[in-house]
Amino acid sequence: MDPKYPRSADLILLPGARTGRDPARSIKPGPRRQPAGVVAATQRERLLDGLVRTVAERGYQRATVSDICRAAGVTRPVFYELFSGKEDAFLAAHRHGTGVVIRRMAAAFAAESDWCAGIREALGAMLQLLAGTPSFATMAVIEIEAVGPAGRRERDQLLTRFRAFFAEVPQLPGGVGVQEMVDAVVGGVYSAVYRRIASGRTDQLTELLPVLSMFCLAPFLGPAEADRRLGSRTGEDPSCTRIDPATTGQ
Repeated sequence: MDPKYPRSADLILLPGARTGRDPARSIKPGPRRQPAGVVAATQRERLLDGLVRTVAERGYQRATVSDICRAAGVTRPVFYELFSGKEDAFLAAHRHGTGVVIRRMAAAFAAESDWCAGIREALGAMLQLLAGTPSFATMAVIEIEAVGPAGRRERDQLLTRFRAFFAEVPQLPGGVGVQEMVDAVVGGVYSAVYRRIASGRTDQLTELLPVLSMFCLAPFLGPAEADRRLGSRTGEDPSCTRIDPATTGQ
């Protein structure tokens, strides 16, 4: 595993990374029971893990609240204390998990000195996280469509957050709209990730890094320059240097 994208205990795990019935999160009854807030938070985490694994295995439409509760080791009354229903729980798991992914991508992006390397490292962080938690990848990327309009809105919001990584791309020649190009690139990345997961090759997602990196950079730099930047990470290049908002008055 690349040490640049650690999965150590001090990092927040994606929903589905643990079983809902993980013994380490068992709730002890009796007078030494944990505070109510801690108990509720633990039950919520277990339900999100149970939901992700159940939806990945059975599909959103076939998964029931009873299935989710059974996978989490949590009762139905407790489920309905925390969520209004299956859709509410699904969206909570999706928001939490994609928030983890975006934050890890942002950290990898910020660690680089130019946007070319930053985009590549952000992609690498995303691919490794999804490859390492296949149940979440299936739930979040494949099953989100089955949720209906609310799921599609969540996906659109996620793609909007992904577009932020392209805020520093150079202008395109010939009057080609940058935002339209970014939309096309972001949609293409999502489609490639979707196809890999849908075909049962989630564990091979990291193999997409070279092609997705080229796909993200080539429209803005040209294929030859993108290849040069991806092949050599040393030195600075004006076409890829970060823009400091403090120097532009933004």
